[in-house]
Amino acid sequence: MKNIPPAEPFPAARFIKEIGRGKDGARSLSRDDAHDLYTAMLDGRVSDLELGGILLAMRIKGESVEEITGFLEAAEASFTQISLVANTDADANPASTWQYAPVVIPSYNGARHMANLTPLLAMLLAREGVPVLLHGVLTDPGRVTSAEVFQALGQPICNSIEQAQQCFAKHLPAFMPIDALAPKMARLLAMRRILGVRNSTHTLVKIMQPFVIPALRLSSYTHPEYLTMLTAYFTTTAAAERGDVFLMRGTEGETVANARKAQKIDWLHGGAQTTLVEKQNIADEIPPLPEQRDAVTTASWIQQALVQKELIPKPIAEQVEQCLRVSRSLHMQYNKSR
Repeated sequence: MKNIPPAEPFPAARFIKEIGRGKDGARSLSRDDAHDLYTAMLDGRVSDLELGGILLAMRIKGESVEEITGFLEAAEASFTQISLVANTDADANPASTWQYAPVVIPSYNGARHMANLTPLLAMLLAREGVPVLLHGVLTDPGRVTSAEVFQALGQPICNSIEQAQQCFAKHLPAFMPIDALAPKMARLLAMRRILGVRNSTHTLVKIMQPFVIPALRLSSYTHPEYLTMLTAYFTTTAAAERGDVFLMRGTEGETVANARKAQKIDWLHGGAQTTLVEKQNIADEIPPLPEQRDAVTTASWIQQALVQKELIPKPIAEQVEQCLRVSRSLHMQYNKSR
């Protein structure tokens, strides 16, 4: 058996010198430097001491558009991109056998106070024939994750791309743990347990596009400064080439519309920004929602809502309609360009 030489250490001091001067004194990295640095972090070539310094420095400074672009390019190159396989005729062009572009739903927050209805959104889209990929964490102390709700629903957890493709073909949403989808990113995400705070990877997993073809990404933010940065990023050429984005304030961090009051949803497409849904104060009519936020109660309510249309909160129903419209349009644009 051939010995594999250890990865060459990546000297990170010059990068830390730029980003580690505090919120006011720090300077942002170029796109290329950000790409090289994050690639080395993903590959485990940065020492633990330097890695901790980088993560904390970026946490204090905040990411620039150039940095997030370089980071994301490195991140998406670190795992296998997902292809759609033909769902009718094995000899057909896979993209042409679908009617919708894929929809990507990151789920990394779960529920603390309200029931987590992200799985409802995913199932409503999937049953219309949309290839829906959710990715996220399996558990999070003190929260109810989408993975836990899916398991209570009896839905499979996909640990490979092949399993996800099987779910697409059955008109089921595919949930892939980040450990299975992007294991190198999962390692950096787990640094939160050591450092006690989130890092840039928590932003990256919420905006990455795991498909080979253009997809519609549902993305959320929790702090106002991220709205400005993400809007600027999603209207760049690099982001627009990967598909469209719905950007909204998170419902406890999740990308499902708030059942009690609809958030503003911006559609970022082709370098442009269009507001699809205006912010509401309190919905006029709120249907009965799950009485408890635990996974079993939430799953039971979702099963009921899937057969009783009147139970689906209007903000979520409108989000589904907008997703279907844009996803279909994106799919048609892609096929025309081929």
